[in-house]
Amino acid sequence: MNVKKQRLSVIEHIVRTEVIRSQEDLQRSLQDKGFDVTQATLSRDIKQLKIIKVHDREDRYVYVLPDMTVREPRLQATRLDKSVSALLGKSSVEFSGNLAVVKTRPGYAMGIASEIDDHAPEEILGTIAGDDTILVIPREGFTKMQVRDALARFLTD
Repeated sequence: MNVKKQRLSVIEHIVRTEVIRSQEDLQRSLQDKGFDVTQATLSRDIKQLKIIKVHDREDRYVYVLPDMTVREPRLQATRLDKSVSALLGKSSVEFSGNLAVVKTRPGYAMGIASEIDDHAPEEILGTIAGDDTILVIPREGFTKMQVRDALARFLTD
C-alpha cells in the first residue's frame, strides 16, 4: 500500500474514532501516528474523502465522513447518508440572473455541493460552496425552471 493510501486510511480511522473539530486537530492526530503532512495536503485528503463539518448541540463543528453516524455523547445522532433534504432543514433556492443560490443549514453546504457535483445532471455545470450557501452554475441553454427541477432531485426526498 502506498503512503497516500495509508494516510487516507489513517485519516478515515481518526475521523471515525476521535472527535475532530479542526484541521489542526486532524493534523496533530496524524502526526502522532507518524504522518507529517502540510495543511494543503490535508485539505486535499479531506476533499477526496468527502469529510464534512457538522454542528453538534453546542453549536461547535465536528468532522464526519459521509456515511457516519455522529457518535459523540452530547451530539444528536445524524445519519449523513440519508436524503440531502434531511440535512438542509428549510432550504431555499433563489436566482440572480442565471445563477442559483441554495441556502442550507450551517455546516452542510460543502457536503451537499460535493454530492451535486458528483452526480451533476446535465443542467448543472458546477457548484461553489461556503458554510451555509451553495452557488450553482447552470449550463447555458437551460431555463431557471429546468435548473430548479434538477436541484430538486438533491433537495427533496
